[in-house]
Amino acid sequence: MSRSPGTVEAHIADDSATAHARRLTYWRGVLAQLDTIDPKTLSPETVTDWQVYRAQIASQIDDETFREFEKPVNGDSAFWSDLQGVARGNFANGERDYRSYLSWLGDIPRFFTQETDNMKAGLARGFTAPAVVMQGREKGVAEIADATDPTKVSYYEPFTKLPAGMPAATQEELRAAARKVIADQVIPAHRQLLAFLRQSYFPGLTKALGADKYPDGLAYYQSRIRVYTTTDMTPDAIHQLGLAEVAKIRAEMEKAKADAGFKGDLPAFLTFIRTDPQFHPTTGDQLLKEAAWHAKRFDGMASKWFGRLPRQRFAIIEVPPQIAPYYTSGRGGPGVYLVNTYDPQSRSLPQLPALTLHESAPGHAFQMPLAAENKALKPFRRNSYISAFGEGWALYCERLGDEMGFYRTPYERFGMLSYQMWRAARLVVDTGIHTKGWTREQAQQFLRDNTALPEREIVSEVDRYIGWPGQALSYYIGELTIQKLRAKAEKTLGPKFDIRHFHDTVLSLGSVPLPVLEARVDRFITEGGPSPYPED
Repeated sequence: MSRSPGTVEAHIADDSATAHARRLTYWRGVLAQLDTIDPKTLSPETVTDWQVYRAQIASQIDDETFREFEKPVNGDSAFWSDLQGVARGNFANGERDYRSYLSWLGDIPRFFTQETDNMKAGLARGFTAPAVVMQGREKGVAEIADATDPTKVSYYEPFTKLPAGMPAATQEELRAAARKVIADQVIPAHRQLLAFLRQSYFPGLTKALGADKYPDGLAYYQSRIRVYTTTDMTPDAIHQLGLAEVAKIRAEMEKAKADAGFKGDLPAFLTFIRTDPQFHPTTGDQLLKEAAWHAKRFDGMASKWFGRLPRQRFAIIEVPPQIAPYYTSGRGGPGVYLVNTYDPQSRSLPQLPALTLHESAPGHAFQMPLAAENKALKPFRRNSYISAFGEGWALYCERLGDEMGFYRTPYERFGMLSYQMWRAARLVVDTGIHTKGWTREQAQQFLRDNTALPEREIVSEVDRYIGWPGQALSYYIGELTIQKLRAKAEKTLGPKFDIRHFHDTVLSLGSVPLPVLEARVDRFITEGGPSPYPED
């Protein structure tokens, strides 16, 4: 039975080792059943469903086989900070959601115990994020563990904005129950977790950086390539692709530098962009306002490039302060464009237009709602997310901004190229760290030499790649695939090619493996390039 979008779950999923073993057995059985089906007997739409579902099951099996659940924290994210997002939900079903949330809060001690057991198992076999990327990551746990007033804990926030129409007695009952469960269960669970992190987990973290140093590490890293790129490319092939793309983009950057009238060489220009005060905001508010302005500028261009627009709007908000010091510069999704205002002088204004296209519209805050709103898709496809598609699309949007005339100055265009270079460089850096023995400093220097990223972002991004093997590969490989398919469609269809129909066709799929996208665009070409929404 489906739940309404605003419904708050009453329990946190079972994350025990026993539950994961059951899931592995189950998914293997599902895969065996799927493989008894002959795709040639299915309609084109059902073939796509089969392909997407099979890829998702195979990804689940990879995760379970390599016991990814035993490493539930890395330099980018952690299970305890992921949980706090529930407190920012919309509680659309009123009292029912608040009572479910109270039950959910009571599940935190059980969930933390399971996660602690998982971390202990990972610790025992050297399967942890490297120590160097985990410095200070317990801050969010400590803030709650040290709390003396339950109403000051982030989990209490939903009870500060109960519906005005809710009876006063019910409101007080809910608030009293929230104070009790936070004081008696949530805070003690965080104290126990904090003690484990400080006394056992952090001191025992692996010192090695590369995923190839894990048990069966090369096979594990290859599984990450499958999960995040939906391809079977080898690390060496990805590394060489990255080096070739870096060289191409470097030539584009040289031209953009000349267009800006800069007389020095490219390293000097990179330093100029990275350090000159004119290219950095002085306050977080300035950064937020600039981001909002760029997002609004796209609204005026959207109809020329897209036939169908999402109904859902998005808010532009700050990255929460407890994670901002080591979080990325921005992140987007349904209803939200997160902008990191921590240390605003370290943020780049020339790169903000490209960041906005990637994280808001027509990137993540555009693609995901379109998928969720597409009733032609099976429910399991509306809210699924496959990194190679989603990140590839968002990065494609950055480059699309060049065609749209979105970048108004040579500096903003250079900011886009720097972001393209950053993602191409990831192919080199990620494979270098995880299969070629690269050091943290070597990876940082590669980004300094080739991008205009501010120093803070260089450090945080490299730490992200160290702690999250393979994820960084999805962006550029996905973008290259979309660009290749568009070029093929343009060449084959000639004057019949309509960019709005192409974009609508790509986005009508939801989020799919790259081979599925290729097959759909081939069908788009065969059919003559029609809109996927003939009723529009």
